Amino acid sequence: MKYHIAQYNIAKLRAPLDSPTLADFMAALDPLNSLADDAPGFVWRHQTEDGNSTAIRVRDDPDIIINFSVWESIEELFEYAYHSDHTDIFRRRREFFLQMDIPFAVLWWVTAGHEPSVDEAEDRLNYLQANGPTPHAFVFKNRFPPPGDDA
Repeated sequence: MKYHIAQYNIAKLRAPLDSPTLADFMAALDPLNSLADDAPGFVWRHQTEDGNSTAIRVRDDPDIIINFSVWESIEELFEYAYHSDHTDIFRRRREFFLQMDIPFAVLWWVTAGHEPSVDEAEDRLNYLQANGPTPHAFVFKNRFPPPGDDA
């Protein structure tokens, strides 16, 4: 069976999406999504009819937004996240988002072709927050191989 890596993260907004504080972030969102869509290993990303996920709210908090995608491999996801034009905005994240005292990002393996739901992603993030990194939910610094792979 083939597996892909799912990634989900949440961010607490420093200001409303239409504020001057978030203007650079919002201006970069469509280009970054296009960059991801065209990146090696990209499979799928969660989006509404707006082309992104900024309208989705979780955790009963109107100031939390999500980012959610699936990639062919953890290496290709890492390359996009930390070695592409994505890093320019990523480095500025504290300008746009408040620091969170809980884990805000999670990775997990999904069978190829499965598009996980936001509820599934929230369950994985909650599991990580409660249990720390395990094969069920983990982070880049504590990676686990796909099921059945002893690598």
